[in-house]
Amino acid sequence: MPKGFTFLPALGLAAALALPVPAMAEPDADTVVARVNGAEITLGHMILAHATLPQQYRQLPPDVLYNAILDQLIQQSALEQAHGDEAPKHVTLSLENERRSLLAAEEIEAIMSDAASQEDIQAAYDAEYGDGFGGDEFNASHILVETQEEASAIKTELDGGADFAETAKAKSTGPSGPSGGELGWFGPGAMVPEFEAAVVALEPGQVSEPVQTQFGWHLVKLNDKRQAEAPALESVQDEIAQTLRQQAVQQKVEELTAAAEIERPEIEDLDPAILQNLDIVRN
Repeated sequence: MPKGFTFLPALGLAAALALPVPAMAEPDADTVVARVNGAEITLGHMILAHATLPQQYRQLPPDVLYNAILDQLIQQSALEQAHGDEAPKHVTLSLENERRSLLAAEEIEAIMSDAASQEDIQAAYDAEYGDGFGGDEFNASHILVETQEEASAIKTELDGGADFAETAKAKSTGPSGPSGGELGWFGPGAMVPEFEAAVVALEPGQVSEPVQTQFGWHLVKLNDKRQAEAPALESVQDEIAQTLRQQAVQQKVEELTAAAEIERPEIEDLDPAILQNLDIVRN
């Protein structure tokens, strides 16, 4: 064979080597990582399985988790196929519940994502704090005792002219007793609900009737109250945004349920305790 003919294959090989190599596609949710009798397991399946792991397992090295999760999904697929196509009633119902829950959560996320723009937050802030003030703050004192009888007896003494601070020092079992029962200034939500309700109902200088909380029996004196200065927007914008999102979701849920055709058939002799009977869905 003439030597000139050996040049063409070599040139062709050189040209082929010079061509760009097609880039491998980036892995995505549809990337198949295993097949079990033809049934595909994708990277998306693995990512979601990883997301449901308890926190202590997610701290394991990625290579360990990758192989463990893939092995588990392969084993589950083999077991699923061994079971057959017909799903038990409780599995079908669980899947329906899960689908309903996941899609509802997706809709909630979509509603919330559009519900708290910076303009919305600013408008809500201006409506709440446009006058430069926040909510009420209270300065109160209290006397804490164990029984209602003790509290009633002390209330009689106070009504008779006994000094509140001195009585608190002598008889209050609370940590503020030595300082005359003084609690200083506080805002809404700082105290347990029963105590706060008693404070809100008082005018400065008044003493409440005995009030029971989880700590015992209180006599509450409102020393003074004032309007708090408005907080800076930066300090409350996350709270405002969360409130706006919750309101948007609640409004949308009410709109959807009001527009929906909802039926609740009357079922005779239905005992609510039937919810505990798993045998019904396993038959």
